[in-house]
Amino acid sequence: MTETILEARKLAKTYTINNSAILILDAVSLTIGQGEFAVITGDSGSGKTTLLTLLSGLDRPTSGRVILAGRDITDLDEDSLARLRNEQIGFVFQAFHLVPSLNAMENVMFPAELKGDRLARDKASALLHRVGLWERRHHFPDQLSGGEKQRIAICRALINSPRILFADEPTGNLDSKNSDAIVDLLAELHREQGATLVLATHSAGIAGRAQRIIRLSDGRLSNGSGSSC
Repeated sequence: MTETILEARKLAKTYTINNSAILILDAVSLTIGQGEFAVITGDSGSGKTTLLTLLSGLDRPTSGRVILAGRDITDLDEDSLARLRNEQIGFVFQAFHLVPSLNAMENVMFPAELKGDRLARDKASALLHRVGLWERRHHFPDQLSGGEKQRIAICRALINSPRILFADEPTGNLDSKNSDAIVDLLAELHREQGATLVLATHSAGIAGRAQRIIRLSDGRLSNGSGSSC
């Protein structure tokens, strides 16, 4: 049996809008194994991004628990969550979220520097070589294409060798050619580094690349997709 790296126990998330409670996720329970490549998929509004932000500790559930590497992270304070995310979690966003005042090298180095890693520059250099962007290391985000920005974001997410990498619609702002290249890169890095990859997407093509598909419909799991393969 594969070791469980991530577990959700009856996760629910409710937002209040104009004094009305809107249920986004409804009692979602699932487990994800160490080293697994899992895709969360579903129609727009199904709760994919909400589930990803809860699993990664970027947001808190209204009810339910999140267990990461055997540790319940649900009630951790913000400082503890920030340390956990920086040390064990990588996150790739649809909108890149690069720091505009930092060049490519500095953006990649940033999480490692927060840890006080004296090898931050060496690790960033190796990653930039790996994704073919060494020659662009001094360029700022506004000087990079969408595909280049996303590769920089992936390097930044990986620099601290996270145990688990989350990606939220990582190809949503890219054309088909760059989308294919980014998915290829994520799949290759997943295999090479052994990190767990959890990717949210509406793309059936991307979902087909995963080892397991977790389907959401109206905030609930469908087709018994909560258990790890």
